[in-house]
Amino acid sequence: MKQNWQEDQEYMSYIEDLIYTDEVQSLSEFKQHHYSTRLEHSISVSYLSYRLAKKWNGNARATARAGLLHDLFYYDWRTEKFDGGTHAYVHPRIAVKNAEKLTELSDLEKDIIIKHMWLATIAPPKYKESYIVTMVDKYCATHEALVPAFRQAKNKVYSMLGMAG
Repeated sequence: MKQNWQEDQEYMSYIEDLIYTDEVQSLSEFKQHHYSTRLEHSISVSYLSYRLAKKWNGNARATARAGLLHDLFYYDWRTEKFDGGTHAYVHPRIAVKNAEKLTELSDLEKDIIIKHMWLATIAPPKYKESYIVTMVDKYCATHEALVPAFRQAKNKVYSMLGMAG
């Protein structure tokens, strides 16, 4: 998802102490939803959630920051297995622990990160901002996985038919 997030001065003021850290930048090394990196996904979730939080009079700063940190884990979720639960349950808790090494988290930011997998997990979000990030995360994941896949399928069909895509 392409956005002009770097040109949004307010947004950048909220995340600038986090975005260029090695811990956040290293998310670019991990595929997230087949066609995007975890960093690209995290920025998309963060920025779109921030925009919605502003529009709906939420805490835009906490939403931007927690959105950026919601998937702050360093393993391939497709292959890693856990004794303590599913990836949907475990990775938000890992993300909170990793985020707390970078910055102090408010209760709101912790709830946003921990609850962003709601519907795949049972504990519902406590705050409006948590619902925003939860829904935006699902939107971005779907967009990142399906749009390129549909584009590839369309191009393959056009190619088979001898048509330009």
